[in-house]
Formats: sequence, structure tokens, C-alpha cells
Amino acid sequence: MQELNRSTANVKTYTERIIQFGEGNFLRAFANWMIHEMNKKANFDAGVVAVQPINQGLIKMLNDQDGLYTLYLNGIKNGKAISEHEIIDCIQRGINPYENYADYLANAENPDLRFVISNTTEAGIAYNADDKLDDAPQSSFPGKLTALLYKRFQVFGGASDKGMIIIPCELIDNNGANLKKIILQYADDWNLGAEFVEWINEDNIFCNTLVDRIVPGYPRDKMDAITAELGYKDNLVVEGEQFHLWVIEGPESVKEEIPAEACGLNIVFTDNQEPYRTRKVRILNGAHTSLVPVGYLYGIDKVRESLEDEVVGGFLKDAIFNEICPTLDLSKEELEQFSNDVLDRFRNPYLEHALISISLNSTSKFKTRVLPSVLEYIKRKGALPQHLLFSLAALIAFYKGDRNGEAIAIKDDQSALDFFAAQWATGDISGVAKATLANTDFWGVDLTQFEGLEATVTENLENIINNGMKAALQAFVK
Repeated sequence: MQELNRSTANVKTYTERIIQFGEGNFLRAFANWMIHEMNKKANFDAGVVAVQPINQGLIKMLNDQDGLYTLYLNGIKNGKAISEHEIIDCIQRGINPYENYADYLANAENPDLRFVISNTTEAGIAYNADDKLDDAPQSSFPGKLTALLYKRFQVFGGASDKGMIIIPCELIDNNGANLKKIILQYADDWNLGAEFVEWINEDNIFCNTLVDRIVPGYPRDKMDAITAELGYKDNLVVEGEQFHLWVIEGPESVKEEIPAEACGLNIVFTDNQEPYRTRKVRILNGAHTSLVPVGYLYGIDKVRESLEDEVVGGFLKDAIFNEICPTLDLSKEELEQFSNDVLDRFRNPYLEHALISISLNSTSKFKTRVLPSVLEYIKRKGALPQHLLFSLAALIAFYKGDRNGEAIAIKDDQSALDFFAAQWATGDISGVAKATLANTDFWGVDLTQFEGLEATVTENLENIINNGMKAALQAFVK
């Protein structure tokens, strides 16, 4: 069977305009797919040079396939379950700077280079005081990038049009701003001069971003069938879901250089990403967290199955559209579209998410993902969000550690486990509710101070414990 490479595949080559730190599954299923789409549909002509950010990686394997790989996108698309695949050809070559540092640094001399993309894990955007300019390479990603930018500054004499648009994808808040801060720290440490600092500040754009696509990665258990389907050998097959979202915070000029709109890509250009980050946490993550104790105690094990159940699925939809969305500031149209996308993602037949695996550290997740919606709803509506409070009661019941006579493998901080064990040992349901709601270590606030909240949660908790989740939820949704 033939190997996948540029001599066996009918693909294009592109001008090297992007340097990318990271060659893993996420970037190849996310950013590289979008670049591929813009190359096909909008003549973006953007080739990628992939840089291996750590000593161990996939660059050799990538180069063996001339930068090519097959991407499978699986999920709900236009209301239908679809699995589709194609060869992605935007990566032109890969570089391992630990073996070929000179080749890495030579990218600075490319006049066409315009964009930097990265995904070096959450720990990748970090300062390392031991990094030096003459290291080959620097150990940290920001150190490597600083050396490249300084070389570019020198080669082109600080020309303003040779600055870069830097779009990190690491999952930390204000990733672009934090990366810039570290680069300026290295500029100071390495005495790179005021003119370089000015060039960084004036001629390079550091974008904060929000990225969203589930990428299961390499489908090891399905590769025999996939290889038979493809008719060629590909060691870098990657799977992703159909949904994608890339929020890029930056000046209007960034949007003008990236032809996403012409390709129908879900890339949002904005001067403030916070409403989108809040939307994701409250709706996507908040829905997950709200669903877990309700669905699991109801007797359901998977997220998809929860949506397929009329009672549980209806409960979740009501919570999202009637209690979470009204607490957010984006347009109703945007919020409803995103919510429907979330429900489609939950229904994805190609992904199986176990509710019990999502239950890890549920108390802290409820605090960050759901409680803000509860408090904002009370503030805006002057009423209690009944579905979200039912979920809170279900969460307290979940920590009792019993589902229809079977022990639940709860995973949380030991202090949380000890607290609930002690409370449930009393057998006093109203006392458990009161103590949990008043626990400021959990919530950062005493929830019993909100009028009617304790009574509502207590009533729901009593119904769940005394009658079982099925009967309690069915009575609730009527």
C-alpha cells in the first residue's frame, strides 16, 4: 500500500507565510484545517512551517509525509450526523529546532512570513529565567519566539511591515497578552535594546484568543478500517468534531488579513473576547456541569443519551435557553445559535462522553460554571432560576455517593469528600442542604442569604432523596 506524501497525493504547495509552534493533533484539526479551507476557497496562499516546541515530537513523522495528513470531521452538521475526511496540505515542512536550530532561525529572513500560531499546552506560555539569546534552542516557547523576532528585527532593520500577527491557541486567559509580556521580559534580560522593544510594541500584533473544537486525536482503534477506506497509509490521521470556534481579539486590521468570512468559517474577530469566553463557560461548560448529577442519578451514563431522553434533554434545554442565556450580554441570535450548536455537540454520535468522567471536581466546577448564572439571574430577574437550583440539589444528592443502591466513584478534593460524608452521615436532609449552601469554601458566598434559595434547594433535595431522581425530575418538569 502506498504511503501518503506529495508524490502520491494530488495537493498544492503554498507560500510560507505562517510559522507554527506545535504539530500536535489540536492544531492540525483546528487551525491548519481552517488555513486549508481559506487556501482552497479564498486564495489565502498561506503555507505553514511547523516547529516542534519540545525535544520530543512528531516533526520527523510529519516530514516523512511531506506535511500531509488526513483529517476526519465527525458530528452533527446541518442537522445530520456526518463523517467526512480530506487530506490537509497547508503544512509545507516541519523543523525540529533541537536538531536544526539554524534552519529554525532562518525563517526570520523570509519576507513573506506574517503569522505566528502556537499551541504549546497551557504550560507553554511561561518564562524561564535560564533561557539565553545564544541558546540553540531556548527551552521555552516564548524564548524561541523572542530569538526569532529579534533575528527578524535585525535582518529587516526594524521595518514596520515585517512585524508579525501572533495568534496563540494555548488554553489560558489573555494568552496573547501574557506571551507579549514574557517576550518583553526577555528583551530586557537579553539587552535587546529600546528599538527592538518599540518594534515589538508598535509593529507586532499579539491577539488574545478563545479556541473550541473537540479533537479526539489519532483513532488508533479504528486505523485498520480507516486505512482500508483511504487506500493509503497515513500515520498522522486525526479526528475532530464538526463544530469549531476561533475567537480572535485584535484590531480590525487582523480581520482584513484573514479571509475567514468568505469561507464561512466560525472565526469571530472582536476587540473584546470576554463575552465569548463567558458564553462558552456559562453555556457549554455550565450545561455539562448542570447535566451531570441530574442525568447520572436519573440512570443515564452518557451525555448523548441524556439529550436523547425526553425528560432529561428537555430539562437541560430549559435550563440553557430560559435561565443561562438571559444572564449573558451577546445578542439573542448569537446565544441561541451557540446553544443549539452545543446541543448538537452533546448529541454527536461519534463521541461518547461519560457523565461520571465529567463529574470530576463538581463542586468547584459548579462554582465557576453555573453559580455565576444563578447569581446573575437573581440579579436581573429578581427571581430564582428553578432548573439551575434543581441541578444544585441534584449535585448535593450526588455527593451522597449512592445511585439506586450502587456506590458512586466520586472524585473531588478530599476536603469536599470529607464534608459531604460528614453531612450525609447525619441523615438530616434539610441540614445537609443548609450546611452545603452556607459553605463559603465551596461557593465564595453564603447562598442561604438569598431569599427562597435554601427552601427551594431543600425541597428539591428531599424529593430526590425520598422519591428518587426519576420521580423527582418528572414531577419538576410538569
